[in-house]
Amino acid sequence: MKRSIFLLAALSGMAVAVAQAAGSSTSTGWISDAMCGAKHAGTGAACVKKCIAGGMKPVFVDQDKQVWAIDNPDAVKSFYGDHVTVKATADSGSKTMHIESIDAAK
Repeated sequence: MKRSIFLLAALSGMAVAVAQAAGSSTSTGWISDAMCGAKHAGTGAACVKKCIAGGMKPVFVDQDKQVWAIDNPDAVKSFYGDHVTVKATADSGSKTMHIESIDAAK
């Protein structure tokens, strides 16, 4: 019985991982804060860092200046205010994304 439950849990976890990987895409943009959004895209890194330190949540601003909430904000904590390339799974309905990897944009 325990073996069956463990196997079922393992298979479910793998299915979720495969589903998330299938929806991943790569985007270039900026890490900003929820209050300023696209206003400081490309400039104002000091403002972004100050706003996040003050309690605002980090967001991703894409090339079209659309603002996306980040559901795993710890993934971007070294990149506040920076121009970045992210691999992420986006939910366009809720304008959220889950960052899988992030690097400084070239």
